[in-house]
Amino acid sequence: MSLLVVGLSHRSAPVSVLERASLAAETQAKLLQDTLAAEPAVEAAVLATCNRIELYADVDKFHAGVAELSTLLAQHSGVGLDELTPYLYVHYEDRAVHHLFSVACGLDSMVVGEGQILGQIKDALALGQELHTAGRLLNDLFQQALRVGKRAHSETGIDRAGQSLVTFGLEQLAAGADVAGWARGKRALVIGAGSMSSLAAATLARAGVAEIVVANRTRARADRLVEILHQPGGTGVAARAVEMAAVTGELTRADVVVSCTGATGLVLTAEAVAGALGLAFDPASEAPVASVPAPPADPDRHAAWVENGAAGTVRQAVRRATVPAQGAGPVRLALLDLAMPRDIDGATARLDGVRLVDIESLAEASADAPMAADVDQVRTIVADEVAAFGAAQRAAHITPTVVALRTMAAGVVAGEIARLDGRLPDLDEKQRAEISQTVRRVVDKLLHAPTVRVKQLASEPGGAGYADALRELFDLDPQTVAAVSRADLNDPNRGRS
Repeated sequence: MSLLVVGLSHRSAPVSVLERASLAAETQAKLLQDTLAAEPAVEAAVLATCNRIELYADVDKFHAGVAELSTLLAQHSGVGLDELTPYLYVHYEDRAVHHLFSVACGLDSMVVGEGQILGQIKDALALGQELHTAGRLLNDLFQQALRVGKRAHSETGIDRAGQSLVTFGLEQLAAGADVAGWARGKRALVIGAGSMSSLAAATLARAGVAEIVVANRTRARADRLVEILHQPGGTGVAARAVEMAAVTGELTRADVVVSCTGATGLVLTAEAVAGALGLAFDPASEAPVASVPAPPADPDRHAAWVENGAAGTVRQAVRRATVPAQGAGPVRLALLDLAMPRDIDGATARLDGVRLVDIESLAEASADAPMAADVDQVRTIVADEVAAFGAAQRAAHITPTVVALRTMAAGVVAGEIARLDGRLPDLDEKQRAEISQTVRRVVDKLLHAPTVRVKQLASEPGGAGYADALRELFDLDPQTVAAVSRADLNDPNRGRS
């Protein structure tokens, strides 16, 4: 296994960089195809969420792989390599497995323990399968990550350590008040109709809002979300869909707005929000952006930099520099921006009567939240699962060689039985069958103990050389071994999500 992951997240980069580096769906597909076309990579998958962009690959050379994956991320994100490199982290082999399993359990999320990441990992795997860029290693890895994440949520209380970004964001908007009491009777505008927006709409409906208006670039998707909200047995909330062009008008009637679209520009400007509230806005008053400390460019030093908490210094510095204090007076309009890049102009926070919560402020708030004791239990699960996955991969590496050895032995038996038939043509069928079965039993018994033991040895660290030893000792045809590997890889039932 030569698994490599190169990426950046809210732990390593300021939101301003994450916004610019975000990848649209079509860009993710092109990134995967270009990664596979690159020489060091034979498999690839991309995990792109609102707070992380990670490229996974099976590579044959570490340093060449790091250079190629970093370059590809820069090219497809539109952020220059020199600017992007300081914020990239690199994990290799077991560390890469540990990283993805931790991500799947919500340990690396802005809100520790949130479960939405499992759906995003599943989507990443599905895209790799659809484009045929995810082979045996990445199929096994992502499938196991999903199982580890589900195990963490079912066997521990990690859910108590945090909530979804939607729930956590609404709690921040409520400023300490009970969300249901705060939301009851309010009129909500949800911009976007994807998974995050749908979750926001459902959460607001359960919280008791009086009305939900859904706006989306594709009207049919907004209509579909409204249909779901109206389904029998639901919350009974009044809901309707509107065109994106109607958003400005709906702002004048809304009490709370949740926005999560895939737009590359702002969906709500400060001028539009100010106009809806009948306020004046002076863009010249916007505070300048301060400089922030750059992390080390060396990938090996970067991991330690992140673990030592220096990335938090960057987030806090950017937060202080780019987001001014909330506007004065009672809150007339509560804004929750869950998009990356951001949908809502950060300058709206300076408007009187406006409260803005975005990805950046959620990161800061969640960093101060106490860690639940269950987190340690989840970390133990992750460590155990990483060890088991590594052992399984090492054992699987020798399986084609063992199969090829048994195939060769079966061929030798068949040849000897045929030769016996030529020498003793008068044997009846019963005698011939008994002799054939006896010879096969002898061969099976001779091979059983060595093949079982070699699988055990191969599953241990440093056991990769046993496959080479078997091939050398028994003079196995490398093409036969490769054919077994291809047959396993092309199994239509393998690794499907």
